[in-house]
Amino acid sequence: MKPKFWVLLGLLLLACLPGFWWRPHQEAVVRAQYRSELDPIILVPGSSATQNRFNALVKELNHETNTTHSLLRVEVMTDGTLKYSGTLAAGDDHPFIVVGFQDRHDGYANIVKQAKWFTIAFKKLQATYHFNHFSAMGHSNGGLVLTLFMENDLAATQTHADKLMTIAAPFNLEEADPDVDTPMFKLLEAGRQRLPKNLVVYSIAGSKTFTGDGIVPFDSVNRGKYLFQDQVKGFTQITVTGANANHADLPENQQIVGLMRQDILP
Repeated sequence: MKPKFWVLLGLLLLACLPGFWWRPHQEAVVRAQYRSELDPIILVPGSSATQNRFNALVKELNHETNTTHSLLRVEVMTDGTLKYSGTLAAGDDHPFIVVGFQDRHDGYANIVKQAKWFTIAFKKLQATYHFNHFSAMGHSNGGLVLTLFMENDLAATQTHADKLMTIAAPFNLEEADPDVDTPMFKLLEAGRQRLPKNLVVYSIAGSKTFTGDGIVPFDSVNRGKYLFQDQVKGFTQITVTGANANHADLPENQQIVGLMRQDILP
């Protein structure tokens, strides 16, 4: 009897093995496919700008849409703590969240530090509000911060980036010579294969002069094509001209407000 018992027990265990394997596999599939109702739009300002940088933009977008989106502003301190202002309204599935930095200085080294500070803020926001996908917009160096985050730290958060809009992002900093690669561009280029494959990217350049927006050269913005093309699901490059096409005014440019309403808002 004993040998027969052990044979039957062994056969039973073998029959159960597919189930033991399938359950965690199925749970992983469900987690990967599940999309939270909360789908924030995260905004990152450029150097020298505070977390209040996009107040006018959000007001204008809310004026032009049928749904009013709430606004939460976060300032990341140099010690990694966060200061909040504003709020996320109950029932608002598409709020704006602005992430700014206490240290707002320009320069390669500080932009890299800001990308790490952004990661700290992102993880805390995710833990608090339990979203697993989002869209984002970055103006000027804010576009670099978001790109660095998506290359280096996004995957570990198990969160999906749906859409990214960069406005006058200086992917090659202020370098106007197309034959010169700055350390920033080299860093971004080295990490481009880690960009999310399902990401849709819109890169916008302003045209105040024939060579740029008054601060960022066209060539620097146009370097985005070497980072995103063939790495993400979609990449569109747009040049905005006319009124308010200089670097500082671009977030309030009516053409860009329209593009955000069309391409970033749900």
